[in-house]
Amino acid sequence: MVNTLGVAVVGFGWMGRVHTQAYARVHHHFPQLSLRPELVAVADEVPGRAKEAAGLHGFACATRDWREVAADPRVRAVSITAPNFLHREIGVAMAEAGKHIWIEKPVGLTAEDARAVADAVAKAGVQGTVGFNYRNAPAVEAARELISAGEIGTVTHVRIRLFSDYAAHPQGALTWRYERARGGSGVLGDLASHGVDLARHLLGEITSLTADTAVFVPQRARPTGATAGHSLTDGGDLGPVENEDYVNCLLRFASGARGVLEACRVSVGEQNNYGFEVHGTRGAVFWDFRRMGELGVSRGTSYQDQPVSTVYVGPGHGEYGAFQPGAATSMGYDDLKVIEAHRFLRSIAEGTPVGATLDDAVASAVTLDAIGHSAERGAWVDLV
Repeated sequence: MVNTLGVAVVGFGWMGRVHTQAYARVHHHFPQLSLRPELVAVADEVPGRAKEAAGLHGFACATRDWREVAADPRVRAVSITAPNFLHREIGVAMAEAGKHIWIEKPVGLTAEDARAVADAVAKAGVQGTVGFNYRNAPAVEAARELISAGEIGTVTHVRIRLFSDYAAHPQGALTWRYERARGGSGVLGDLASHGVDLARHLLGEITSLTADTAVFVPQRARPTGATAGHSLTDGGDLGPVENEDYVNCLLRFASGARGVLEACRVSVGEQNNYGFEVHGTRGAVFWDFRRMGELGVSRGTSYQDQPVSTVYVGPGHGEYGAFQPGAATSMGYDDLKVIEAHRFLRSIAEGTPVGATLDDAVASAVTLDAIGHSAERGAWVDLV
């Protein structure tokens, strides 16, 4: 038996649209799911944006005030895709109103914010899913299984990279993302948060770290109107960029493994160059988001001059089979969010967490705060 579940989306920029489309597609790929999402409400403070979204995607109602969503008894689950500075207030309020929440990372500006949302979710007894979508890639799931099974021996070191050019243009608008009060950290919260989650997902807990950060584009023009995504502007007064464009971090894991995490939002020539290289005593595994369905795998007993094979993931890996019938047929970014929507709805239906949770968000946020402290002090910081 399939029951309907009233859902809402708060914040309708690019990510709000992605969540909405994931709700629309989730039953196509996971027909066995016992809950069918029904688009009840959309909220966005930009005049006309929510109304336009409702007309395009079929939400029953639109509002500029997210508090109306919290008070709507028809809404049982909410996607929170608003700017970072609103995560805590909206997340806590929705949980206290008895709504299950699917919230985008980094869940606020600090670990304290993430912990407040996690505590509210736990106290209310609702489910909370977090948007760490890269762990949902079937190839990442396959890599995790391979590492856990000891196929590459004992892990010795990992390198995780997240390079993008979305902020490289000097005419990129000075939006909330570049302000401490509204965006919190810069590339730390936006990209390195994913890197931290991948590190923990693949290798376990991080025990200590040391980091360096930098701002490479120190000023940007203030936007003259509403923005969405990474808008350009040639008007407006110049203002300071208050958070980091770049981070480089050395990691130590509880297992004894070592790691390097590097992220940059102003990397000219790099478009979503995200991935990892995990090395062990008997092999290695490599993943590049831009070739999402492939793994480079080296394993055996040669040690020296050991070859790397390309493995194409297929229906036996992660949730691949819900999208394609055979290996080497491409999946895309939005498919990862459909998997995330499925895990969120499964969590609600089964009453137990499936996928990334608020606990993962807290762990990531604690690590991000430690990276910031280390960069300020120029020293190692212990996490345990």
